[in-house]
Amino acid sequence: MSNFSEIINKDQPVLVDFFATWCGPCQTLSPILKQVKDELGDSISILKIDVDKNPAVAAQFQVRGVPTLLLFKNGKQLWRQSGLLSKSDLISVIKQYS
Repeated sequence: MSNFSEIINKDQPVLVDFFATWCGPCQTLSPILKQVKDELGDSISILKIDVDKNPAVAAQFQVRGVPTLLLFKNGKQLWRQSGLLSKSDLISVIKQYS
């Protein structure tokens, strides 16, 4: 994933979702992320990374469980959480760091 560092170096927040296709909570999170994107629009980028297809990136960020969410801005990791979050919780975290 060569353009990963380009993507997380943006001025706007980038929410990275480390997921797996076999993970139930990941499937629950997917429509929540879509709602977050619909609400926040272009003020955020959301990047989904399949840990089974991108083990090197997952290892780089020490992702041990899925789903794991990381928030980046200008290449810096600002926040991290494993597990499910509600749409309102996610939006408040993103706004807190925007």
